Amino acid sequence: MEFSYFLLLFVAFIIDVGECQSNGCAKLPCGARGPVIRFPFRVNSQPEHCGYPGFNLSCTDTNDAVVELPNSVKLFVKRIDYKSQVLQLYDPAHCIPKQLRRLNLSSSPFQFEQDSPEDQTWSSGESSSTGLTDFGFFNCSQREVKFRFIRCLSSQKHQVYAFDKRDDLMDLPLSSCTKMYSLRSIPNTRVLGDDEKNLELKWSRPACVHCEAKGKKCRLKNNSTALETECFLEGALSKLAITGATLGSFLLLLAVFALYRFYTYDKVEKEHQVKIEKFLEDYRNFKPTRYSYVDIKKITNQFSEKLGEGAYGTVFKGKLSHEIYVAVKNLNTSKGNGEEFINEVGTIGTIHHVNVVRLVGFCADGFRRALVYEFLSNNSLEKFISSSDAKNCILNLDKMQDIALGVAKGIEYLHQGCDQRILHFDIKPQNVLLDQNFNPKISDFGLAKLCSKDHSAMSMTTVRGTMGYIAPEVFSRNFGNVSSKADVYSFGILLLEIAKGRKNVDITVENTSQVYFPEWIYNILEQKEDIRIFVEDDGDDKIAKKLATIGLWCIQWNPVDRPFIKDVVKMLEGEGDKLIMPPNPFASAGHVKNNANMPTKRQNLELEVIPESK
Repeated sequence: MEFSYFLLLFVAFIIDVGECQSNGCAKLPCGARGPVIRFPFRVNSQPEHCGYPGFNLSCTDTNDAVVELPNSVKLFVKRIDYKSQVLQLYDPAHCIPKQLRRLNLSSSPFQFEQDSPEDQTWSSGESSSTGLTDFGFFNCSQREVKFRFIRCLSSQKHQVYAFDKRDDLMDLPLSSCTKMYSLRSIPNTRVLGDDEKNLELKWSRPACVHCEAKGKKCRLKNNSTALETECFLEGALSKLAITGATLGSFLLLLAVFALYRFYTYDKVEKEHQVKIEKFLEDYRNFKPTRYSYVDIKKITNQFSEKLGEGAYGTVFKGKLSHEIYVAVKNLNTSKGNGEEFINEVGTIGTIHHVNVVRLVGFCADGFRRALVYEFLSNNSLEKFISSSDAKNCILNLDKMQDIALGVAKGIEYLHQGCDQRILHFDIKPQNVLLDQNFNPKISDFGLAKLCSKDHSAMSMTTVRGTMGYIAPEVFSRNFGNVSSKADVYSFGILLLEIAKGRKNVDITVENTSQVYFPEWIYNILEQKEDIRIFVEDDGDDKIAKKLATIGLWCIQWNPVDRPFIKDVVKMLEGEGDKLIMPPNPFASAGHVKNNANMPTKRQNLELEVIPESK
């Protein structure tokens, strides 16, 4: 709030400086494409000293500049040539001859700009010595080709022609023409040759031509009563002053902004630190080993070996001893408010399961925070599901089924085996790590939530998880309350990704976002197509079908239709032949069955996002 107030003061100051340097007479075009308006012209809203008497312009609602000439003749300004002192005007109704009838420039500072010699040729081939000619306007009942036809004054019933005083009256068919009026000393061809041409007016006073020739500008002398003008070099000293003022103000603004950011960042971080320290104090009887930041740097050899990077931090390889390796997640303090740190320590710090990654220790040293896990040498399951590199695809579906069963048992432990139910909310292949024997371990509890076992549903303050793995009810209550079934849904997507195997079909990384393969798999199973299109070994056909069927049970849109994770474990441990085909999970989304051999784009679903509670 304070910063916004200062920013407004800064903008006001810059505007003030600009106004002072121009003394209230800044260049003001009416519109982005309009001519620049400066001395001797002025806009009516400017002070009188900004312009010369009789050179007032006004701006229309459509941002056009308008000059009012004697007898209330208003014409639009197209161009102002300050060096030649010529004002170029046009009629928005495209009928300059009609305006000329009322125009009288005898008391105006402007006069007609005379035609150039090449423009002074008239219909008979003669030329005018002055470029200004007297014309008579006649209304004729038949078409005459010898005289100037005035289109904008004519109609279907009569034609209007301009008769030059030098024309031979004998050529005028008096029987069919009647004189309307005369105009004296108007440009010969500039406005009569074409109805849509511009009218050019010239001014002789004030004579600012010599100023323009020197690259200077013209203005009224201060305290002059005779309307005397003077030349000045625009912005020589004032530009230097405004540049200095602007630069100084910008540096001051930058300094204040930096101090403001530092103050707010320091304040927020101290609040987060107090929150974390309070949590650790309450948690001290159960906490893993606490390390200082110096210890963390020593363990990771100054963060020399990077294993990966996520939204909340970077993971480095470390070593506690010659035989014990660890993975150190150095948390990014610029994101979050310490909630991920508390979630990790508070959930996996007190639990131990063969399929849940073990938290060895942590660091909460001032603003620096880190988590120390057991090191798992085979990286994540995602590496073996999505990799197109043949050397990474060393796991057959039988081993993948064991991995899936291990993940399911880990989730079952989180849901049922702890004092409080732990909902992970981010089950995906990247968060399933594999040890040297390819035993799976669930990791990354930054989005986890604790809830009582006595309650089947829980409240949500924000959407959690990774797109593609998030259950529908997390987005919208229209699909039911959020419960442990959200993790079942995510696990179901994981099973389907395992079931689709080594990609003998063209589902590449580039087009994965365009293909909704769960619906494709359902269509294949429902139409009893050969599931072996996903696998290279015929013996894996039954396993692929089993994993796909269980996965489809897990991703039912209605949470009530999904099995609990303990039932999923039983299905994985049982025989695949006994499984029955689940209902179509996509029927409620209005999907139409597609050819089993043709992947299709998933239709966008409009979901009502759960608002955060206050």
